[in-house]
Amino acid sequence: MNVSKLPCLLLLSVNWWIGATAVHATDSGSPIGFWKGDDATFEMFETDGKLSARIVALSEPKTAEGKEKIDIYNPDPKKRNHPIIGLVFISGCTKKSDTRWENGTVYDPKSGRTYSCLMDLQGPDKIKLRGFLGIALMGRNYFWVRAN
Repeated sequence: MNVSKLPCLLLLSVNWWIGATAVHATDSGSPIGFWKGDDATFEMFETDGKLSARIVALSEPKTAEGKEKIDIYNPDPKKRNHPIIGLVFISGCTKKSDTRWENGTVYDPKSGRTYSCLMDLQGPDKIKLRGFLGIALMGRNYFWVRAN
């Protein structure tokens, strides 16, 4: 290697490292990415300025009979054969502040019911989802941690 190129290469390496660190620090304040709940891993993503989430893994992906879990409780009979993995279960959340998203819906594949929801980022690695009917006071909280 040409010794005269070494300082330039070193400078490029340092710039890359600083840039990568800055991007990671910015991303940690965002809900975009992978999250773990009690029984699943989710991917949060943004489409048209709205936050959504899909199930990417289940702690128990198979039924007792060894079959892939499907959306058997979906109110739409045409969707009851769709797999749970890949299911978009949160949609339409709009950003209220840097740490809060509101006016979304969350679908519960265990019951086939859809609820209103809001989410609060409680630090870079913890998020609280509140699902409710009618008013937020009448609901349930779920806490997820960022998946590494």
